[in-house]
Amino acid sequence: MSSVPAEPAEPAVAEPAAPAGAAGPPALRRRRAEASLVIGACLVGLVVVLALVSFAWTPYEAGRAVPADRLAGASAAHPFGTDQYGRDTLTWVMCGARIALAVGVVSVAIALLIGVPLGVFAGMTRRGWLGALVMRGNDLLLAFPALLLAIVFSAVFGPGTGPAMAAVGIASIPGFARVARAGTLQVMSSEYVLAARAANRRPPAIALAHVLPNIGGMIIVQASVSFALAILAEAGLSFLGLGTQPPTPSWGRMLQDSQQFLGSRPELALWPGLFIALAVLGFNLLGDGLRDRLDPTLRGRS
Repeated sequence: MSSVPAEPAEPAVAEPAAPAGAAGPPALRRRRAEASLVIGACLVGLVVVLALVSFAWTPYEAGRAVPADRLAGASAAHPFGTDQYGRDTLTWVMCGARIALAVGVVSVAIALLIGVPLGVFAGMTRRGWLGALVMRGNDLLLAFPALLLAIVFSAVFGPGTGPAMAAVGIASIPGFARVARAGTLQVMSSEYVLAARAANRRPPAIALAHVLPNIGGMIIVQASVSFALAILAEAGLSFLGLGTQPPTPSWGRMLQDSQQFLGSRPELALWPGLFIALAVLGFNLLGDGLRDRLDPTLRGRS
């Protein structure tokens, strides 16, 4: 019998090589996340260093006013100039960073310590009436903005940094509760939690051993974003006279004092506004970078 000759194999066509230095979407996303994280960390670090240095050294005392030097321009003695009372603007910017960071730390701590347990509890009892009641109360609190709460607190306790911290912190609770509940629902549907429940582990033990470690990244990102909002809220409340009161330096108070000189000395509003923008931008970029770094669902694959 004659055998049929085999057909010649088709030559393999090599795939075109990617040009050197080209990066696909995952690599581009990673680079953007790293850039956001680095830039945000640098901006936040600048504000933190400015606040820490102000505890040990400032060009002048915050309360030192020299009427003869009022509304002086930038010079070697006053790099940022002076305000209408003859106070050094750089000193006030440095001391104002302390108030901004203090309000951010306290308000975020209030929101985190109250909002996260409520969100975890609501997520672990999602089919119970108590968890639903917690989230309906959370939605009710969400209807009250920080400004309205600050007005109420100012009427009861008087304007000041403390009431502003409490108002901003309470207004931030719903955000932490929602994030914690969403993360808890994902964790509770996982196999290792089902195994823990089958082993009759108690809910507090499951929350500490499985839920909190797995939603920690989400909470950190929410804290970073809430920190930026707290700084912005404190500046707005101080601008309206509901936050930090004179003679304590505050970026928002500096903006309020400078508005009558916008036509002649706009730099009086430029410096506090610039540092408010840098602080808010830094914490937002840091939150974006941490989100991509800590959330495995958003990491690009090489």
